[in-house]
Amino acid sequence: MEEMRRPKRGRPPKPREVDYADFMEEDDDAAGLAPPHTKRKRAASAAAAASLEDQPLIDIIKHNGRLISHAVKKLVEDYESNKNSVIFQILAMLFEACGAKHEIYPDYLHESDVDDIVLSLVDLARKGLVEDNYSTKQKDLKHFKENLVIFWDSLVLECQNGPLFDDTLFQKIKDYVIALSCTPPRVYRQVASLVGLQLVTSFISVAKILSGQRETTQRQLNAEKKKQSDGPLVESLNNRLALTHENITYLEDLMRKIFSGLFMHRYRDVDPEIRMSCIKSLGIWVVSYPSLFLQDIYLKYLGWTLNDKNAGVRRTSILALQSLYEVDDNIPSLGLFTERFYSRMIQLADDIDVSVAVSAIGLIKQLLRHQLLSDDDLGPLYDLLIDEPPMIRRAIGELVYDHLIAQNIKTSQPGARDGENEPSEVHIGRMLQILREFSEDPVLSSYVIDDIWDDMKAMRDWRCMISVLLDENPGIELTDMDGTNLVRMLHASAKKAVGERIIPAMDNRKLYYNKGQKETLENSKREITSAFLTRYPHLLRKYMSDKAKISPLVDMMVLLKLEMYSFKRQETHFKAAIDLITDAFFKHGEKDALRSCIKAITFCCTECQADLKDYAENKLKNLEDELVLKVKTAIKEVEAGDDEYSLLVNLKRLYELQLSKPVKNDSLFEDMYRILSHLRDMDNEVKSFLLLNMYLQVAWCLHVIDGENPSETSIDELLSKQSSLFDQLYYYLVVLPTYQKEGRSTTVLSCRVCIITVEMWCLFKKSKYSSTRLESLGYLPQVDMVQKFWKLCEQQLNISDETEDEDANEEYIEDTNRDAVMIAAAKLVLADTIPKDYLGPEIVSHYASHGASTTEIIKHLITSLKKNADFDMGALFYEALRRTFQISCHSSRPHFCHLFLNLHRQIYQTSWQM
Repeated sequence: MEEMRRPKRGRPPKPREVDYADFMEEDDDAAGLAPPHTKRKRAASAAAAASLEDQPLIDIIKHNGRLISHAVKKLVEDYESNKNSVIFQILAMLFEACGAKHEIYPDYLHESDVDDIVLSLVDLARKGLVEDNYSTKQKDLKHFKENLVIFWDSLVLECQNGPLFDDTLFQKIKDYVIALSCTPPRVYRQVASLVGLQLVTSFISVAKILSGQRETTQRQLNAEKKKQSDGPLVESLNNRLALTHENITYLEDLMRKIFSGLFMHRYRDVDPEIRMSCIKSLGIWVVSYPSLFLQDIYLKYLGWTLNDKNAGVRRTSILALQSLYEVDDNIPSLGLFTERFYSRMIQLADDIDVSVAVSAIGLIKQLLRHQLLSDDDLGPLYDLLIDEPPMIRRAIGELVYDHLIAQNIKTSQPGARDGENEPSEVHIGRMLQILREFSEDPVLSSYVIDDIWDDMKAMRDWRCMISVLLDENPGIELTDMDGTNLVRMLHASAKKAVGERIIPAMDNRKLYYNKGQKETLENSKREITSAFLTRYPHLLRKYMSDKAKISPLVDMMVLLKLEMYSFKRQETHFKAAIDLITDAFFKHGEKDALRSCIKAITFCCTECQADLKDYAENKLKNLEDELVLKVKTAIKEVEAGDDEYSLLVNLKRLYELQLSKPVKNDSLFEDMYRILSHLRDMDNEVKSFLLLNMYLQVAWCLHVIDGENPSETSIDELLSKQSSLFDQLYYYLVVLPTYQKEGRSTTVLSCRVCIITVEMWCLFKKSKYSSTRLESLGYLPQVDMVQKFWKLCEQQLNISDETEDEDANEEYIEDTNRDAVMIAAAKLVLADTIPKDYLGPEIVSHYASHGASTTEIIKHLITSLKKNADFDMGALFYEALRRTFQISCHSSRPHFCHLFLNLHRQIYQTSWQM
């Protein structure tokens, strides 16, 4: 029965010097060698035996795990001669492991009922005579739970040739473990549950060994019966078979009793750690011993705990099911279970806990591999592609790739990757089918691409994507929407390949890469550039007129390694690409396209070398000259009575150009001022862009002035522009509050006026220039103008962001809403540009009046003002409260009373924080 000995895996993981020789001897015996250092081995064994004599069993488990195997062997050796003593030692250790400071003697334990003993232990806990070994943070007990598990596993395995089946020892142990697991003291339940669950796991190990022996014996018996129907050997084999079967049945009966007595109560224990350990153990049992546990009467507990209120328990249940579904032979027996609980498994993919959701997605992949879910069941999962937590999106992206693109999940073998061998255009075609669901929103498309990018190699096949876009691949016919999605995918994938984000980061932290990662990104940039060298002009030329495609295509320029054009002698193609980007700038009037063109040309001026740099700079200069000419011509045409469209488009182009560089033309500012002054009935959007361009011209003029030695001419020129722009802004501050025309375009103009006014006041803040050579540029607005400014601001704060106007430009909507206005007003107060006495209380009085985002802006303002020790917060709060109270008193609407109370509450809380 040598094969029945305890396997090495149950031995302590890190033996110390005292029993090192034992391990060496076992290893050498396995290799067929004579054990060296026999004297050392005998000395170590003698030292271990001496240690056992001096230590109680509980101390070995607490502090000397290396002696557990020796202690177990000694217990089993002593069991034949003194059963009661050994049983007492083991049960006493169990009580002490639970933390009970008992005074139970062998005779009392032998004569008393289990319930009486357990009740006395509970009474000890009630008196506080219990120490918590299970949850303690003491360093010397950090291996307590591990050692306790090793002890019981070692005991079961060491007893498998005798005491395990004597119907005494483990029956007693089972009764006490079950009884302790049902007691009120939590530590009793924790320890008893740990022991009971491990006993079942160890019983399974023995049962599997016996099952193997039973199969071997059955084969031998069948072979002997073919030779002779009876005889001593046949009888011996029959007896052995019957005994083995009886022992297996005995163990299974023990397992069922522990399951019904312990598991069925503790899987719903108030302690989530106990629930977790129960479910984890059940998962192990079902996988390792399916002949008993792979039944619905046991599986249902894994299904029920999918609804546990604790995330750790839910995740443990999911992981248990994952290990179960990994085994193909288990699938036929899981039919009813899957049918009953699959909808819950799908729901868990959207669990509030990210780790649970990610684990559930992995489980769903297994269900798909076994074709236990239909595609209709996956509908809700695809919405998670645009969910916020990156881990969930990444897990769903992997599932989508495997199931819909590579279609690996449809194979029967786990880990099979047949889809990896398909051509790139096949995967690209399937990806485009997915992107059709998100075509209306480029941001959502970026989320989907980001989720799947790591798995889908076809998204890094640059030549294939370019070939498909140029209609060179007959395998794919692109619709217009597919073409747009493919261009977006090409650009987004290239950004990912060179290490840039394609979706907003939650933490806004800068990406850092080590040396190896940087080399990988550089190689990717070379590959992308190599694919684009000669084909880029063809792409730009083909999609020049398509406003949805041109922007991401132009953006590709800043991702290329431009020096390769010189190394590969492809300067002609570079110049062709720059020419086409310039043409695109004058062909389109949308913000994205214009911004992309300016960014690309400016990038070339910075990153190119020698002749290519000169060519790009000349192209940018020519673009500027041509644009100024177009703006001046359009102004004259409008003054002559022509349509304003050309002026609007070219003003947008000028605005985007001025965001990146100054535009030098002495008469352009005067032309814009003149048309604003003379044609007051122009479209509000035209007025907005005239004011924006005038402001940028003023800002650039200030930027280029030499602060140390400014010329009188430059200062006079700037003062003239400053005065002219203030004239226009103040005109609208007075007129717009009484403006009769309503709609989104009026709101945009009002917001622009408020924001530009703030920027001008901050740009020329008087204190900034006092006692400098630029002192004449300092400006302090009059109080009446500040009041007019705030009146217009208040008007915008009371307008809903949802106000619609078909003629309004929605491209710059994020810059022209009430939050932007509130931020601008708060900036005036924080920058100390104007006296805070008026505007500060006015802003704070609008606390909780215009939604959560505006309220947060005011909160940040208050927090920042509190940091200034010299600022009188009490006066500001008092004045804000007084103004809000006046409004509430003069208004019949209860809404203002509610706002007054909200503000009062905020002031009260803030005063306490101060």
